[in-house]
Amino acid sequence: MNTYPFSAVAGLEDLKLALLINAVSPSVGGVLVRGEKGTAKSTVVRALAALLPGVAVIGACRFSCDPGAPDPECPDGPHDTAETEVRPARLVELPVGASEDRLVGSLDIERALTEGVRAYQPGLLAAAHRGLLYVDEVNLLHDHLVDLLLDAAAMGQSYVEREGVSIRHASRFLLVGTMNPEEGELRPQLLDRFGLTAEVAATRDPDERAQVVRRRLAYEADPARFAAEWARADAELAWHIGQARDRLAGVVLSDGALRQITAVCAEFEVDGLRADLVMARAAIALAAWYDRGAVTPADVRLAARLALPHRRRRDPFDAPGLDEDKLDDILERTGDYDTEEDTPPGGEQPVPAPRPPDDAEETVEDPDLDPEPDGPGPGAGPEGEQSSGEGALVDIGQALSGGGESAGEAKPSPADAAYRPRLFVVPGIGEGAPGRRSRSRTPYGRTTGARAGSRTVHLTGTLFAAAPHQRARGRSGPGLVIHADDIREPVREGREGNLVLFVVDASGSMAARQRMRAVKGAVLSLLLDAYQRRDKVGLITFRGTSAETALPPTSSVEAGARRLEDLPTGGRTPLAAGLLRAAGVLRAEHLRDPARRPLVVVVTDGRATHGSVDDALRAAGLLRDAASVVVDCESGPVRLGLAVRLAEHLGAETVRLEDLPADGLAGVVRDRRVA
Repeated sequence: MNTYPFSAVAGLEDLKLALLINAVSPSVGGVLVRGEKGTAKSTVVRALAALLPGVAVIGACRFSCDPGAPDPECPDGPHDTAETEVRPARLVELPVGASEDRLVGSLDIERALTEGVRAYQPGLLAAAHRGLLYVDEVNLLHDHLVDLLLDAAAMGQSYVEREGVSIRHASRFLLVGTMNPEEGELRPQLLDRFGLTAEVAATRDPDERAQVVRRRLAYEADPARFAAEWARADAELAWHIGQARDRLAGVVLSDGALRQITAVCAEFEVDGLRADLVMARAAIALAAWYDRGAVTPADVRLAARLALPHRRRRDPFDAPGLDEDKLDDILERTGDYDTEEDTPPGGEQPVPAPRPPDDAEETVEDPDLDPEPDGPGPGAGPEGEQSSGEGALVDIGQALSGGGESAGEAKPSPADAAYRPRLFVVPGIGEGAPGRRSRSRTPYGRTTGARAGSRTVHLTGTLFAAAPHQRARGRSGPGLVIHADDIREPVREGREGNLVLFVVDASGSMAARQRMRAVKGAVLSLLLDAYQRRDKVGLITFRGTSAETALPPTSSVEAGARRLEDLPTGGRTPLAAGLLRAAGVLRAEHLRDPARRPLVVVVTDGRATHGSVDDALRAAGLLRDAASVVVDCESGPVRLGLAVRLAEHLGAETVRLEDLPADGLAGVVRDRRVA
């Protein structure tokens, strides 16, 4: 099937430029593409593979060794007399559900035990060598796999350790990951490992949207014809990539340009030195792309816009962003060095823009709509780019600070400072999504036993299974006779992420200023804990006469913090409605993800002033199958104990609000399981 042409993609200039920079210099470190659904992220990445120059490989080598410099440690080597061939650069896609063996490869232990042959099956990292590795929804990939992936991208090598046998092979590739921030962010440590980032969003201009739709309809009607019409434009882009690669080694990075790069990173307080290295490599690649002999301030500015926004995120609830006014000020103060082609920081030059063939009238842009429609030039910035300035970064303390309220007002109140809360877990052993909360059987944990199977062989278990049958099998010498039904695979136990559903009482009884401050601080702390443990979160609030699903279950705890910020309080207490809504949300979520076990956190003082307490207790019976915790918010010297009674009907543990911090004065035991 014909791939959608790269040159035919309208808009998304920063994304296209970031991809082309990495095509020119893969050492930049790849691209992380952040954007809402339906913004052609995957289309652009797949189109890039067609522009990459062909690769000369050794024909019989499964690891795509370069005939001019074969890897001396290649598992398929030596390659002294091998035939060579030229093939297109590969596009390898890593699915979200891939295992570690699928990524790095595995040893065929069954053949090793039965035939005495060490057989290695290469993984996706071997297939992507000297090509492009694409990870869609990289934020949903297990952290363990992301670490392996980024380590290989950084070192250019992949290591496989299985049952005392080591395999090493070269693995250098252009890494591209895409993600939708609504489904959860990557950890800041992992964000830093991507060289560049690009924010994408659908344009709000009706004419530009019509242009995108018209092209897509033309492509779907006749993909071959559409691709042929844009073939010349793509060929020109591919030629520019090859020329820029040839010029790369000759680009000069002067001391002045390097000082400008380091000054930008220092004044933006970027952690570590990876940002400095990435900016230097990206600026050199930009100079090569624009056919300049030396790095200019314009190259430094563009490199900063692509390399720094995601590195500005330190807190889990911070949004990536970059203050471009501050960037321009730094560049102006440090940009007094000589270059072969000194361009002012604001004077960015467009990417050479190839045009479609003359007979492709229906795909030629109206110059009044877009002066550079096909060129991935950097001048306009990405569509939907976040607003500049420090205000674009979300500060939790600021976001959750607001005016006070009386018990009857429906206004948000501020939150107390967040703290490290106790760890609550779901009892038993689950099989849900990998995470860091409850016990789970997972391919990534520690080995706790063996069971029949051959996906990954448990050597000791296999030997013990075969040993009792050796006399019956006529063994006459050293070694064991092993049959296929002796093969055992390891049973591993690790941690899973759960669905943490917060059910928060926002009624008038909770609306006293100090109490609601403490409640919001507690929920914020639990949200931070859920982020660190890779949970999905949901938020239900109840006040007045009804309950509301303020946040449907999602992996984006940032969304939970935003909803908590705007949480109003006041009115009566419909406790039964809140519990019934929670039961409905759990039923629906179980249909979507049966393996993910829920943990319900009810934050209330136990009062029920709309409906009766008996109604609330009957509703609690619907949640008895879910692990629950009741955070008792009742205060004062006289306590009615209503929250404790509710917890008994839920089969839940009761934790007083003041005892929630893990290091609080109450000395609550850490990591205590839910009863």
